[in-house]
Amino acid sequence: MKKPELINYNGKTFFFMDFSNMKTKEEVITLIKPSAEYIRSQPEQSVLTLTNIGGMHFNSEIKNAFTDFISGNKIHVKAGAVYGLGGLQRIVYNGLMKVTGRDLRSFETMSQAQEWLSSMS
Repeated sequence: MKKPELINYNGKTFFFMDFSNMKTKEEVITLIKPSAEYIRSQPEQSVLTLTNIGGMHFNSEIKNAFTDFISGNKIHVKAGAVYGLGGLQRIVYNGLMKVTGRDLRSFETMSQAQEWLSSMS
């Protein structure tokens, strides 16, 4: 089972969530639950999130779980970066950003996402 973790890059700490290749709602929820607990326990506008969703499957249940997760984290996240989006994932992702009112930036690679996040002051 994948667990969220704190990683350091260029002197910044990111809250890293790896949803890559997850196919079921149960898998996704096992990562969302501890991630939400951590993020929502942090001060407002303090968390930098880094998320891998490469190869992840989306269906309506997973989309709904992500909508609740992303919406509930909004006040705690200073900036967020996502990488690994495929074609259909990008469509779902763009829809999630509109529904939740969030602006989580998407990147092709982890290193691009980390560089952008590390530039956040």
